[in-house]
Amino acid sequence: MAAQSKLLLPTALSEKTLSQFISNLTTLYLVHRRKISGTVYITLVFALINRVRSAISEQKAAAASAATLRAQRSGSTSSSSSSSASARKRVELNSEFFRNLWRLLKIVIPGWKSKELRLVISHSFFLVIRTLISLYVAELDGKLVSSLVRGKGKEFLRGVVWWMIVAVPATFTNSMLSYHQCKLALQYRSRLTTYLHQRYLSNMTFYSLSALDDRIKNADQLITVDVSRFSNSLAELYSNLAKPILDIIIYNYSLSRSVGGEGLFAMSLLVQLSANVMRALTPPFGKYVAEEARLEGEFRFQHSRLIDYSEEIALYNGHEAEKDTLDKGYFTLIRHVNRILRRRLYHGVMEDFVIKYFWGALGLMLCSVPVFFQIPGQTLHGMGDRTESFVTNRRMLLSSSDAVGRVMFSYKEITELAGYTSRVATLLTVIDDIQAGHFEKKLISSAESSSNTAVLQDRGVVIESPDIEFTSVPIVSPNGDILVSALSFSVRPGAHLLIVGPNGCGKSSLFRILGGLWPVYGGTVRKPPSTSIFYIPQRPYLSRGTLRQQVIYPDSLRQMRAKGITDSDLLKWLNAVEIAHIVDRPGGWDAEDEWTSTLSMGLQQRVAMARLFYHSPKYAILDECTSSVTLEIEKAMYDTAKGLGVTLMTVSHRRSLWRYHGWILQFDGKGGYFFGPLDAERRLRLEDEKEELELQLRGVEEMERRVEELEGAR
Repeated sequence: MAAQSKLLLPTALSEKTLSQFISNLTTLYLVHRRKISGTVYITLVFALINRVRSAISEQKAAAASAATLRAQRSGSTSSSSSSSASARKRVELNSEFFRNLWRLLKIVIPGWKSKELRLVISHSFFLVIRTLISLYVAELDGKLVSSLVRGKGKEFLRGVVWWMIVAVPATFTNSMLSYHQCKLALQYRSRLTTYLHQRYLSNMTFYSLSALDDRIKNADQLITVDVSRFSNSLAELYSNLAKPILDIIIYNYSLSRSVGGEGLFAMSLLVQLSANVMRALTPPFGKYVAEEARLEGEFRFQHSRLIDYSEEIALYNGHEAEKDTLDKGYFTLIRHVNRILRRRLYHGVMEDFVIKYFWGALGLMLCSVPVFFQIPGQTLHGMGDRTESFVTNRRMLLSSSDAVGRVMFSYKEITELAGYTSRVATLLTVIDDIQAGHFEKKLISSAESSSNTAVLQDRGVVIESPDIEFTSVPIVSPNGDILVSALSFSVRPGAHLLIVGPNGCGKSSLFRILGGLWPVYGGTVRKPPSTSIFYIPQRPYLSRGTLRQQVIYPDSLRQMRAKGITDSDLLKWLNAVEIAHIVDRPGGWDAEDEWTSTLSMGLQQRVAMARLFYHSPKYAILDECTSSVTLEIEKAMYDTAKGLGVTLMTVSHRRSLWRYHGWILQFDGKGGYFFGPLDAERRLRLEDEKEELELQLRGVEEMERRVEELEGAR
């Protein structure tokens, strides 16, 4: 007995010492609980950030595998399409994305006092209200279940009434969130579209973007479709990211107060550890998918090869050999697919067990902490309070888990936003380059030679002047070919110029330089401002609008009134080209129609000349603009234009126009040109004599051929 008492005494002392140690440790913990909780919260934040980063990395890897699969499945595409696809710019979440997004944000939210920022603040306010209402609903849900457990009918009915009362601000808040999101998207689009229109339609950028630069092929889609998608994506992403992040913060804070930050930290740690173990045991499905794509591509290639060489195989009776090859490729593919299915079965069992049941059990244990342990600041009495605490905590835990999942799987939305951001920002960058005089265009033919490259990289001087004068200016085609190395000529007011030459000799490029559409690649150009030069092409441009607008384009009715011009003046100019009758149609000057299809080409050319009379510019470029009118109307057009003091620069092959010009600029199509006075009568006589001699020469060829036939018949 003495020996037994000696054995029990150290055991009792050790148990007492252990109990005292635990008590001291608990007291020490409660003293420093706030500091420990703060450390736990910071650790949770970093763990969450790491988890989100891991989820994003996994989704990026999955997206890359899917892209590889699509690329290998389309392995029969041509080499040209594959090279263009490889040259396509990749969109990634890098510093360039954030720079482009910041640039666009400064456009759609221009300042602290802007309407857009007020909408963002209001939207954020309703997001906070929505989360607080959800938190209150979770507590109310717990109280309802508690009253049911305790059999308190009045409390239950009072809770249901409060539930219905809370539904009013909750539904209003949800509707306001949807309204703010749509309103923000609309405001973003309006700001961005207005900014793009101002840049795109200034300094002839819309023309230079399509004619002088190859980087943007579909500016219309970028301005209409992609701007709309960017605006919607930006508004949706703010709501889809801000709401779950706010939920995570508020729900986790409330949970930490209810179950203790220690329990929340322990659960998060176990979830992270189990996720790491599950990730380590997960087979390399990305590698398997890539191998499957390779085998799919080989199987498809074998079928394509069978089609390509079908005639040779048929002549050799090689169908059995080809069947064996195809069967071998197919069964190799199927064997690999079955292997993937088996691995997915084992992985699915593990994943389902961990995510649904193990993590669910952790959640149940976390929510039950206040039931079995005393949490500082909380006092639970009876089954009802414990039930209320459990239900409330479980609902907050589910909401917090759902918010974490939404943050993790928002990578797709961010990637879509990155794509739209890249496209819209690229358009702005190209517009900036064009307005700075920098163009990127793929040149062909002789434009790639060193001499041409040196000319294309140079820039000339443009000086505003009342006269038009070119001094050693190279004329360049749209493809970059130098048509005339150094063109020099001048046009004084009243010195009407006729421009002739074969197709592709540089006439159109000359007009583009005069209109300010084309860069000057060298020399000196003296010309009046673009508003003093009017251009009328062979096929006139008729805008959408009234008949009056066709005559005064691009002026508006207000601008016409400001000039002191009335409808009677417009009618006088229509009378000059003998089309005053078109005003007699229903609606008169205010009639609206699709004038391009309503009016014949001859009537369209007469309306364009009436437009010239309305503007009465200092210079007018007439590019085959009388090809569909009679000689009488043509004479009336030119006589009226001259009477208004317009100096004419005409491109035409019609001899009837020579008499209206005193100077000629003739291109030979081989890089040479002639500029000098035009004697219309003498030139007409020479042309008539030339045609007569050519006719006689064609007769000589016929005579020589007939003489040879007669000599051969003897």
